[in-house]
Amino acid sequence: MTTTEKASAAASGASATERFHTDKSPFEAVRDVPAERVDMLAREVLDAVHATIRRHRVSYDEYNALKAWLIGVGQDGEWPLFLDVWVEHVIEDVATSHRHGNKGSIEGPYYVPDAPELGADATLPMRDGEAGTPLVWEGQITSTDGKPLAGKVELWHADSDGFYSQFAPGIPQWNLRGSISTGADGRFRITTIRPAPYQIPTDGSCGKLIAAAGWHAWRPAHLHVKVSAPGHEMLTAQLYFPGDPHNGDDIADAVKPELMLAPVAQPDGSENVQYGFVLDPVRA
Repeated sequence: MTTTEKASAAASGASATERFHTDKSPFEAVRDVPAERVDMLAREVLDAVHATIRRHRVSYDEYNALKAWLIGVGQDGEWPLFLDVWVEHVIEDVATSHRHGNKGSIEGPYYVPDAPELGADATLPMRDGEAGTPLVWEGQITSTDGKPLAGKVELWHADSDGFYSQFAPGIPQWNLRGSISTGADGRFRITTIRPAPYQIPTDGSCGKLIAAAGWHAWRPAHLHVKVSAPGHEMLTAQLYFPGDPHNGDDIADAVKPELMLAPVAQPDGSENVQYGFVLDPVRA
């Protein structure tokens, strides 16, 4: 049985939920938030829900369908997927609005820390004969004043079938995941493959919402990165490819013009990309 046949929303959701609990300490980060702010945020969210119910005269049948759907999202382990697809892009916009360096984008549910360290001239781990167009990416990490930074690029992306290692069966643990550390010049060179567009899982509760609303489930092809350097704010972003049919209607609404790559075809059939990162110094 192939990876495509075996992958499911439930398995992916369970992996994302487990990874979130393992890697995050969300309540520790907000333990000092005053009760007044929690009260204000909770009341405004509930007020918005109440206003929608009144404005559209939501029926009991619709309300009960919502309850059943919310329960299903939890049972499917799809809360990380739901929030990362439909909410995170606004959180990211607010959190990084002060920056003068590179634009960021959402992290998404498929990040895994501690990927293998590969050095500044790196080839991502991949299977023998990994399908997909070979891609060579060259760039540099600099500060907003133009000075090069010794830093790190964490890179992860889907394969040519749209699946991520550790979130779909039959894929080696660190396939198409790596950590690329630069020297003092900030320069890096990464060899990988061009990822494919993919649909978010549709056989679970998120898929039921997509079908009921008449939406599509597609994300354009993209590379995920986390870029860091001492004394500078970490940049989380996704980089996209021109011509993808879903750049304009990404279900996660995460595409920005500044994040578009410009791959150049090479005589050997590979593609070359030049794209660097400008990081903002940590604010005092």
